[in-house]
Amino acid sequence: MRMAISDQIEQLIEVPVESLGYELVGVEYIKNGQHTVLRIYIDAEQGIGIEDCERVSHQVSGILEVEDPISSAYSLEISSPGFDRPLFKARDFERFAGSEAKVSMKLPIQGRRNFKGILQGMDNDEIIILVDGEEYALPITKLAKASLVA
Repeated sequence: MRMAISDQIEQLIEVPVESLGYELVGVEYIKNGQHTVLRIYIDAEQGIGIEDCERVSHQVSGILEVEDPISSAYSLEISSPGFDRPLFKARDFERFAGSEAKVSMKLPIQGRRNFKGILQGMDNDEIIILVDGEEYALPITKLAKASLVA
């Protein structure tokens, strides 16, 4: 099975981004008609400013130019995760346990795809979320999108 472009890019840039002193929060590869966006979320303890985004953009652009994982034209965006921080990895769901989040699944789980509630953490590759007093176990492999609620 071919690895998703976002996963390929994450593997290429994670170590270089972290060596600059930033946390690589996640990568989104969004194809919308003829317009394609590669969005890379970074964070740091002191927060993220324009200079940080420029620094990472310069580093990542060089890597992507050499490795060339995307054959078509795209826009590169470097961003802070913001208040409605996207959640990508198991560690994100552990770190933000107790926080309110929105989670969308690729396929329905117990008849629904969208969940908004309090993160409880992870259990065996499943995101545990409490929605209206009911706990749901959502397979992270079937995750479409997740973010904190600002």
